[in-house]
Amino acid sequence: MNTMLTRRGFLKATSIVGGGFVLGLPLMGSAMEASLVGSAELNAYVQVRDDGKIIIYSGSPEMGQGIKTSLPMIVAEELGANWDDVVVVQTPEVDTERYGGQWTGGSYTIYLNWNLMREMGATAREMFLAAAAIAMEVPKGELKAEGSRVVHLPSGESRSFAELATLAQKQPIPSKESLVFKDRDDYRILGKAVSQVDSLGIVTGVGDFGIDTQVENMLYGCYLKCPAVGGKIVSANVDDIKKLPGVVDAWIVKGNGNVRELMDGVGIVGTDTWSVFKARESLNIEWDESEASRDSWTAFAEFARRVGDTSSNVLINVGNVDAAFNNPDNKVISSFYEFPYVTHMCLEPMNCTADYRPGSDGAKDHLEVWIPTQNGPRFQEMAKQRYGMEKDQLTIHIKRMGGSFGRRTSNEYVIEAIELSKLSGKPVKLTWNREDNIRYDFLREGGFNRQRAAISPEGKLVALEEHTVGPAPQGEPSRFNGPNPGAFPFNTMADVRGSLTNYRMDTPVGPWRAPYSNTHAFVSQAFLHEVATEAGRDHVELLIEMMGEPRWLNNSDWRSMNTGRAVGVIKLAAEKAGWGREMPEGRGLGFAFYFCHAAHVAEVAEVSVDGDQVTLHKVIAAVDVGPIINRSGAISQVQGAIIDGYSTMAGQKITMENGRVEQTNLDQYPVLRIDQAPEVDVHFIENDYDPTGLGEPALPPLAPAVANAIFAATGKRVRKMPLSDEGFTV
Repeated sequence: MNTMLTRRGFLKATSIVGGGFVLGLPLMGSAMEASLVGSAELNAYVQVRDDGKIIIYSGSPEMGQGIKTSLPMIVAEELGANWDDVVVVQTPEVDTERYGGQWTGGSYTIYLNWNLMREMGATAREMFLAAAAIAMEVPKGELKAEGSRVVHLPSGESRSFAELATLAQKQPIPSKESLVFKDRDDYRILGKAVSQVDSLGIVTGVGDFGIDTQVENMLYGCYLKCPAVGGKIVSANVDDIKKLPGVVDAWIVKGNGNVRELMDGVGIVGTDTWSVFKARESLNIEWDESEASRDSWTAFAEFARRVGDTSSNVLINVGNVDAAFNNPDNKVISSFYEFPYVTHMCLEPMNCTADYRPGSDGAKDHLEVWIPTQNGPRFQEMAKQRYGMEKDQLTIHIKRMGGSFGRRTSNEYVIEAIELSKLSGKPVKLTWNREDNIRYDFLREGGFNRQRAAISPEGKLVALEEHTVGPAPQGEPSRFNGPNPGAFPFNTMADVRGSLTNYRMDTPVGPWRAPYSNTHAFVSQAFLHEVATEAGRDHVELLIEMMGEPRWLNNSDWRSMNTGRAVGVIKLAAEKAGWGREMPEGRGLGFAFYFCHAAHVAEVAEVSVDGDQVTLHKVIAAVDVGPIINRSGAISQVQGAIIDGYSTMAGQKITMENGRVEQTNLDQYPVLRIDQAPEVDVHFIENDYDPTGLGEPALPPLAPAVANAIFAATGKRVRKMPLSDEGFTV
């Protein structure tokens, strides 16, 4: 492909704004492509103003993972900017034709944009160098961009980016093949600890979260649905509700029965959030629950315990597992594990502000929304399917999210806001309360898992079988259910089998921080410690043995495991924790390794147990995600994931009976307090691989590390989460 732009293409990609330099380049495959048609990833562009400020746009939604800071850091590094000169601006609206895909999730964002961001910065840098060569009448090869200036190395003479901006925008855009990126040793921004660009606004209460949205003449709304999924509305006392203080209007709304779009309910709008929240307490609704969920966690658990070792639904079958289990010389062990449903517990409740404006005099309808969402383009698709609205009829503002962890990937709360705006004829900010957030969540699914292993007389793990009993909403297996052939230890073993039994549970489920891995790591890595104990082996030694020779398990998949990198973090965590040292009575170390989301992570938990009181004193984490972009952000992500994992493991559990979620607020669903949080010591292995994400992969190893530490301290196995179900308090 020819990456040199024509003069016409160049003029489309660059322009002068207030005497400054603007580089607006689509980031899909090449930073030099002139068309955004079909773009699926972030579009960022650089503007150097004539006052010296460097504007770098960030297109990926920010939910606390730090991407709004990290991506512009990559651009600034290659550009040669002084970070203090950079002003980061969130793209003002969803416009995939201009900015590319504006979504985040799966710890993908850094990897998918790493080279593209480098291209963006390096392209702008080369244009400034070319401009400086002309202005200073020196060879371009004698120039270097650093500190927001171009310096002539022999003489020390320099020009600022601001001085060069007008001339720079006239220079040809270099080809992708000609770009040379910085060596890691030359980094001045990347790898350093940089404060999040929104930190000051957040801590001073002026952060621009979705719930902060204010629109002229807007109303405030709430929407009440049946507490049992699938319930249909028969009647409601909406006339009484309309008479209450602060209430402007109320309606019975008929939905389409899709939990990810619109369920039957009652919508209320008023002059403030308090008024509509108070009004909903006076609602008297008759529900038809003949087709509603009858889910029962108790029944699910009883069913799972009756299921045998293997299902007929075998999804992984490698080698000859039966031969290993039937060999009388081998020792066979089996354990049954349980993990509950949990909720996302985002600090900021679900909310959306919508303004549906009907067209007049032949004009099209227009919809403007302010959404805290992980995926703006997905909303565009929904608006097309549900409302028949094209992109030119939509204005979408992506707002910062007060937590998400996979929750804000759906659009039901957005549609509820739109429906109330259509009914009222005004902009409406719809807000869920804390009970709504839990009752109508797309929960992390609960389930059950039986592990079985064959151990040779030499103490080697020679075969493994895993059987999962998991939920099937509306009879369809959850996509986070069952064995995953790419997960450790399936991916390293010659004889392994995985099977699945489905059980009808209609409670909605969805992605929750490190989907699948967040439960599979607990089961598989706690069981590997059982294997090591039965085999008379050191746990770390067994893990290293299982990795075999250093290699990529799948050379064609960048998200596959590298056994050499795995051994690296295992050894580093063991070294930093003093693995094998003598521990006082009632105190123990627990180890766990897990690979997911393209990250190799090993963790050691130091735990003491006094009666039923568990104290997690310290967690040592060794992480390999390639080079670190923002050190403070990376450490925060690992620390946050570990604390989140421990909070979840300690006492969090959602149950349902008669189709109704039983826990609806923090008094029934405890969140870890600050005095219960452990010290977290984070160590990174940096290398020249492309960097990958950190939002999720440090969470899965925490639970098995703690479970294994409790065994080391007490001799008692933990095979069930939360710890409170095993009789422990934290």
